[in-house]
Amino acid sequence: MTTILRLESSASGAASVTTGLNDLLVTKLAEAHPDATVRVRDLTDLPVLTADRFAANNTPVGDRTGEQAALAALADELISDLVAADVIVIAAPIYNFGVPSSVKAWMDLVARAGTTFEYTKTGPNGLLKDKKAYVVVASGGVPLGDAADFASPHIALFLNFIGITDVTLVDAGGLRTDPSKLHAAQAQIGALAVA
Repeated sequence: MTTILRLESSASGAASVTTGLNDLLVTKLAEAHPDATVRVRDLTDLPVLTADRFAANNTPVGDRTGEQAALAALADELISDLVAADVIVIAAPIYNFGVPSSVKAWMDLVARAGTTFEYTKTGPNGLLKDKKAYVVVASGGVPLGDAADFASPHIALFLNFIGITDVTLVDAGGLRTDPSKLHAAQAQIGALAVA
């Protein structure tokens, strides 16, 4: 059975272009995998990383105090979501040239040395192998791949860092200057081979 992890990050919620495109993409994936389980995670209320939360997330489970266990519980859940997923679908609007703070908070919580990546003599090694990721990226004025697009390369780099190297970007960038990009993104999703 296929497990799809759907991550939403837009402050606009259901009215968001990325949410609408994610709906289309998850529907296509579910049609290709009728037995799929879809886990939805709204990232918009994630806490920022504080010194105490950082220390708790990086303390081995058996060594955590009760307070640290409570602080690390959310990161543990988010990491469990990733570990269980075969396919990750991320809706990520570009805010002020970068990722939404909710996506950055998620990254900060799931990047855990020894769990999602490890340090080796040759550099970091991602531990979440054999997963597929789709990243739906939309923006008002920043085209994907533009010098001002710090979001899509950041997400792709982060996913690679934790071991997810099969990443497809769905491009809905620059919608205010070219509204046809929405139809192009819908067509891109329709043409994806998701077997």
